[in-house]
Parts: sequence; structure tokens; C-alpha cells
Amino acid sequence: MVLNKKNFDAVIVVEGKDDTIRLKQFFPGIETVETNGSAVSDAVLKQIKKLSQTRQIIVFTDPDFNGERIRRIVTNAVPNAKQAFITRKEGEPHKKGSLGVEHASKEALERALKDLHEVDPQKSDLTETEYRKLGLAGGSGSRKLREQVGIKLSVGYGNSKRFYNRLHTFGVSLDELKQAVEEIENGK
Repeated sequence: MVLNKKNFDAVIVVEGKDDTIRLKQFFPGIETVETNGSAVSDAVLKQIKKLSQTRQIIVFTDPDFNGERIRRIVTNAVPNAKQAFITRKEGEPHKKGSLGVEHASKEALERALKDLHEVDPQKSDLTETEYRKLGLAGGSGSRKLREQVGIKLSVGYGNSKRFYNRLHTFGVSLDELKQAVEEIENGK
């Protein structure tokens, strides 16, 4: 997929100008809206809501606490916004700085913008009991397994409760989750 103005008719919500610069470095035709940090102003939310009436909104924030906070705020304001994620490893700075989209490679950014997720909790048949049975909570290897599943399903990472809620929110089915865990356990 080539990301340019002709076939990428969406607005990407990012945290700041460094994220915009990085995205435009690889995909010059894209359009972004910057939240300018985790205290998303009413004016920025209003701008995003207005844009959502005619364009698809993609939330693409950093894989950290502030990024997740922004994601929740924007998604509450625009429930049909699609979600793009990079992993924490993909967002690590090469020298110094904070974790973020601005450090991701072209390949990581492109993958994230291809593997978009929609908020669709009605689609998920996942239960907490099954989630625990799969080893994603309460065990010594749960954290690592959640991280690997988050990468495999391109949904980011979270602690046990947050990750369960994320899977449910994005409509991940029990079968999809079982398959992802099985492939990880089999080394695929």
C-alpha cells in the first residue's frame, strides 16, 4: 500500500509536531492533527469532530501512558475513529528522548497504518475466564505473553485489565486470541 493523498483519505491524530514530521518524511501526502500533548484542548477535539464528519480519523499515539490517555479522549469524542499502534520496541528512541511515533521506522509506521482497528465491543465473545485460561493474566509469564499477543494482533500493550479491555473493545474474538496464543507458543 502506498500512502499518499490519492488513496489515503484520512486524518491522523498524533501527539505533536515531531510525529507529524516523521510521518510526512515517509508519507508526504498525509494530513495530521496534533493534540500537543495529553491535555487535549476543547478546540482540538472540536476540530477532530468536525473533520470526522467528512474524513476517516485514525488515532496514532505513542505507546505510553500519555498516548493511551489521548487515545481514550479522542475515541470517546469520535467513537468510529480507527486505531493504529506501534509497539514499545518500535517507538524506542535511537539515542535519547521519550518513546514515540517520531522514532518508528517507515516499515513500522506503514504496518501500523495497514493494521487498523475499529472499536467494536459487540463483536467480541471473549470472557475474562477464557482470557485467564489462555495465560494472559495471573501467571509468571502473563506479561510477556500479553506483549507478544499485542504485537501479533497489532493492538499495543497494557497491564492485564487494560489489555483485556482493549481486546474486547476492538472486537477480538476468542478464536482469534486462541490462534494468536497458539502461534506464539509454537514459535510461529
